[in-house]
Amino acid sequence: MSIFEKIIAREIPATIIYQDDDVIAFNDIDPKAPVHIVIATIKPIPTLNDLAESDATLMGKMILVARHIAASEGIEKNGYRIVFNCNRDGGQSVFHIHCHLLGGRQMDWPPG
Repeated sequence: MSIFEKIIAREIPATIIYQDDDVIAFNDIDPKAPVHIVIATIKPIPTLNDLAESDATLMGKMILVARHIAASEGIEKNGYRIVFNCNRDGGQSVFHIHCHLLGGRQMDWPPG
């Protein structure tokens, strides 16, 4: 069971920003920006490579939830970044599909 599944099951604490039947959003425990929120699927899908065509609506919903949270956090006008990592070389450390919503400061490019 991934750490995100434990958060979903309320087995470990997290500051939950949003949750519905499909996605959950919570503050990152090691923030890289003033706003750093993790948005994860409720359905446990390990990586982007494991997505099925039937998951297209779910992935779109993640982006729409990120947009909604960016607005509620007041970062939509200045801008924000949404990051998906895939597998170890891509920076993925929790093997449960999620994205990071980052904002509240200037984002550099390339990210590293």
